[in-house]
Amino acid sequence: MTLFLRLKCLLVCCFIALLSIGSIKAQEITIGSKKFTESVVLGEITTHLLRESGVTVEHKQRMGGTIIVWEALKNGDIDIYPDYTGTIRQAILKSETDLTFDQMQGRLLEYGVAMTGKLGFNNTYAIAMRQDRASSLEIQRISDLKSHPSLTAGLTHEFLNRQDGWKSLSAHYGLQMENVKGMAHELAYVALRNDEIDLMEAYSTDAKLLKFELTVLIDDLEFFPKYDAVFLYRHDTDPKSIAIIKTLEETIDEKLMMQLNQKAEKEKDYTVAASLYFSQTKSAVTEESTSSSILTPMSTSFTSKVAKFTFQHLKLVLLTMIFAVLIGVPLGIIASRPGIFSQLILGVTGIIYTIPSLCLFALFIPFLGTSEKNAITALVLYALLPIVHNTATGLQNISVQLRESAAAIGLKPSAQLTKIFLPMASRTILSGIKTSGIMTVALGTIAAFIGVGGLGEPILSGIDLNAPEIYILQGAIPVALLALLIHFLFEFLDRVLIPRGLRQGDDDTQVKKDIMT
Repeated sequence: MTLFLRLKCLLVCCFIALLSIGSIKAQEITIGSKKFTESVVLGEITTHLLRESGVTVEHKQRMGGTIIVWEALKNGDIDIYPDYTGTIRQAILKSETDLTFDQMQGRLLEYGVAMTGKLGFNNTYAIAMRQDRASSLEIQRISDLKSHPSLTAGLTHEFLNRQDGWKSLSAHYGLQMENVKGMAHELAYVALRNDEIDLMEAYSTDAKLLKFELTVLIDDLEFFPKYDAVFLYRHDTDPKSIAIIKTLEETIDEKLMMQLNQKAEKEKDYTVAASLYFSQTKSAVTEESTSSSILTPMSTSFTSKVAKFTFQHLKLVLLTMIFAVLIGVPLGIIASRPGIFSQLILGVTGIIYTIPSLCLFALFIPFLGTSEKNAITALVLYALLPIVHNTATGLQNISVQLRESAAAIGLKPSAQLTKIFLPMASRTILSGIKTSGIMTVALGTIAAFIGVGGLGEPILSGIDLNAPEIYILQGAIPVALLALLIHFLFEFLDRVLIPRGLRQGDDDTQVKKDIMT
């Protein structure tokens, strides 16, 4: 078998193995939540409720917007997540007409999805402004914005594009706003407080409305529908678990939900807010046999959290680097040879690197879902560039005289490659792998957007809860330390694996620099 055929077989085997990652679902029930406080709190309430009943459960927090969690539910990456009837009707079912609760149930069954009853509160959209700003401009209703087209709006990207979002709202009210920015929901509150924007979309149960003293503009033309909170779940989910979850129906009103959101943001902890639910309600959920444990705060220690996130992150990085090396080095060998394949490989790996990282993660959701195999596939594609280019460059820099000498002594092409060329280029190749590893540590934080976990999870949670100590201590610092660890590890491997003769030039240069100094 020729070297080229061996390389092709290796690539096929790596691709098959990559697709198989995450195919086995370890958890019995997996709960998802969107990337805002209320959704995570509801997910934590459900998680604890199921665990108290002996169900093995995992909560994938802050997975992203509606489409991400919906695709995850359909693909079986999660089993249940909280949503709202208005969102289900317009963003998921894409119905232009109003649907009854039963009609929604029927439409959802076409996707193998069912819906619980209402949880008891309506969290509709709203347009909010600072009280002093709204008062000075005499703005009380959304219609009043027609007279102030120069105001700056800071809106989430989902709200900008969804059917019941900004475009439809503007058309309904005849608004012609000149300055509309897309930004993360939690950052819009900060921008509003700092007078960088004038208005934003908000949720009616959001505790930040009180914290930042915001005015909710009256929806005088009744554009926003009701957004009754419910849980969506896969129809094949364990009936006993669903029966437990349905005990939450009609147990949370708007006032309680706002208190829970406020508690999460004040304590910087979603689980503490979930504990408050059980202490505030008298439903059948809090049976005497479990009430004492339910009322106990469910937070884990700082060390345990950091260890959990770091382990998840390391797993992503290690799996990514294994596949990136197995794929990237053979591609780099092919790319080192003149011809169209070389230009194609180098061009494609370069183009992939220009794709926005979050876009690449989202691109694979319809095909690979939101499990680890999605994150690893995207990270591998990003990790290829330094490995492929350094491998190709290292081999191309081998002198013609050395190549002719290898051929003259009668070595076969495969032996020339493995015994002479690759060892000669090993330092350049190792440098590319090191660069790729450090980049993967940083890019791996984006995996938290699809619920894979890792050190991106505390970073997102800290931003959402306005808690710098969370995203700095639990996320940013461990990421930096991991990057440093990889750097020093490869410096050590460079000393151990690379023959001294290949490092002699650098060592001599360093000696000369020391003498000059």
